[in-house]
Amino acid sequence: MGCIKKPELLAPCGSAKTLKAAIKAGADAVYLGASKFSARAGAANFDGGELADAIAYAARANVKTYIAINTLLTDREMADALKIAEMAENAGASAFIVQDLGIASEIRRTLPDAVLHASTQMTACTADDVNALGRLGFSRVVLARELSREQIKKIVTSTDIELEIFVHGALCSSYSGQCLMSSFIGGRSANRGKCAAPCRLSYKAGKKSGTLLSLKDLCLADYVNELSVMGITSLKIEGRMKGEDYVHAVVGAYRAILDNGKISDKQKNKMLGVFNRGGYTDGYYSGNHEKMFTEKLKNPYF
Repeated sequence: MGCIKKPELLAPCGSAKTLKAAIKAGADAVYLGASKFSARAGAANFDGGELADAIAYAARANVKTYIAINTLLTDREMADALKIAEMAENAGASAFIVQDLGIASEIRRTLPDAVLHASTQMTACTADDVNALGRLGFSRVVLARELSREQIKKIVTSTDIELEIFVHGALCSSYSGQCLMSSFIGGRSANRGKCAAPCRLSYKAGKKSGTLLSLKDLCLADYVNELSVMGITSLKIEGRMKGEDYVHAVVGAYRAILDNGKISDKQKNKMLGVFNRGGYTDGYYSGNHEKMFTEKLKNPYF
């Protein structure tokens, strides 16, 4: 890959076990949440001293930690969210991933040295979006997952802000976190970290029936080198609800691609087989939208 800067490999950590698996497999950075205000409330997550211990554990391995305080917050929750941010900052957290502009403003006010990353749930789809977030104090933006190769390229050439994209894992039928279906059906809001995944359930439309709204999982393993050349800062793997076997296999595969330019068929098949929700897709990135949906799904959950 010559003098091209290698992107960061960012791994999901929903528990202490997956944290260790991610670091062992070669992650450059991990993202994790506390017991509150995380978009994956159903993960084990890290409570109180556990979060500080996780940050210290990663630091000893020279791995960065990004703390997800990425739900929408009420005014009454701001004080508790700030306590988590202050504790994580004092423990040495590398950055905070946030969706709510209110908590972003409060973190900047009370923790001026803290680094802010704009969550994919902010739905940044254009260079104007990214640059506006930069002016608000964000050093990195996690782009919306619904962008094509051409759209991403255009943004890269139109901003100096760091850009992070998802390369592997679950996709939402709606813009990530913006779907209200879970709220309407079950009273569980994705924007509050409690998505019940109703898009994974069976529905009937005319003569068709099955999991008609369920998208296949994303896999951009074949485009890692292209993304490196493009200038993407960080390659993010989804999966804070998944176990250590998944995290180790997927992170290990992407680590091999970044280091060697390719992986063996055996390693790729292991990565794709460790979790399968009806197959994989590069749909948004390549524009191959008609093959993104899976109509027969055995495991409807995360």
